[in-house]
Amino acid sequence: MTERVVLAYSGGLDTSVAIGWIAEETGAEVVAVAIDCGQGGEDLDVIRQRALDCGAVEAVVADAKDEFATEYCVPALQANALYMDRYPLVSALSRPLIVKHLADAARYHNATMVSHGCTGKGNDQVRFEAGLAALFPELKVLAPVRDSGMTRDKAIAFAEEKGLPIDVSKKSPYSIDQNLFGRAVETGFLEDIWNGPIEDVYSYTENPAEPREADELVITFTAGVPTAIDGKELTPLQIIEEMNRRAGAQGVGRIDMVEDRLVGIKSREVYEAPGAIALIAAHQELENVTVERELARFKRGVDQRWGELVYDGLWFSPLKKALDGFVTEANQHVSGDVRMVLHGGRAVATGRRSEASLYDYELATYDTGDRYDQSLARGFIDVWSMPAKIASLRDQKLG
Repeated sequence: MTERVVLAYSGGLDTSVAIGWIAEETGAEVVAVAIDCGQGGEDLDVIRQRALDCGAVEAVVADAKDEFATEYCVPALQANALYMDRYPLVSALSRPLIVKHLADAARYHNATMVSHGCTGKGNDQVRFEAGLAALFPELKVLAPVRDSGMTRDKAIAFAEEKGLPIDVSKKSPYSIDQNLFGRAVETGFLEDIWNGPIEDVYSYTENPAEPREADELVITFTAGVPTAIDGKELTPLQIIEEMNRRAGAQGVGRIDMVEDRLVGIKSREVYEAPGAIALIAAHQELENVTVERELARFKRGVDQRWGELVYDGLWFSPLKKALDGFVTEANQHVSGDVRMVLHGGRAVATGRRSEASLYDYELATYDTGDRYDQSLARGFIDVWSMPAKIASLRDQKLG
């Protein structure tokens, strides 16, 4: 029986060439799997037909935008996931979703191998292979670009030789990955970290320096999940799409950073994530109102570790699963409304309200009606500072 390889297929040059390349190198049949995570571009049926035209024995396509929004983006919002305090895990979030579909396809089509088009310098190779190791450890992994010398010039020559239906005439100066949650841009002149990004780098956001009217809106959360905008109930997918549109129009979510890659190098990355940045800002503001202090302090550390695990390709790890439970529990009271103003590249909360609020006006006010007993403060401070005071007196004695 001929072996089968499931290929993570994008419809572009490299993965289209990989279909025939893998067949020649291994003698295996190739099943192409293309997943729509909201990256836009060509119709899935067009992509499926191209895979078949390039020699795949079967091509599986799936519109996974709702799944991506609900099962991957929403947990990231609940965890305020920002790698290195800035990057909302745009590409890292989509990889476990793709991996899940690859593993499912491998089982269905009795494949023994899975292939991806990653190089040996990026994070995605780790995310694909670590995810597959967790979901389907028996599978072998092929990486033609990394392991078989399938360079771009060789890919173009192969496509021309075989008459593959691929446009090889255009090459962007950038390497771009995008999905529902944002857009990642690298390479080209951006590899010189002194060079500033120019406007043609951006696609999801307008220039924040251009004058325009501010946009005010109200985002509703239920247990940490965004459920409505301006009182209109929407699905997570619809909310992220709407926030991408409205925050993007105000230039929100542009990020230019030098990032610590998992593979050990530093890389300059330019991101656009208007919806993600605005929604995380709103969620954090509502947490400030509804989450008790010690839980909030501990959660900040959990949020950071959660983001690191996802960035490092460990979505399916035991620790990530355990932290998911904590994050869900910590969000149980994060319900209410946040009013935001989107303007000049910023998403700023200007109001918040919640039935689960821990903010007590009568304790917080400095006006008449204040219920806070200030006389208790002196004793509290004496007890709180006692350990430091005792240590200081000891040091003076011994010094």
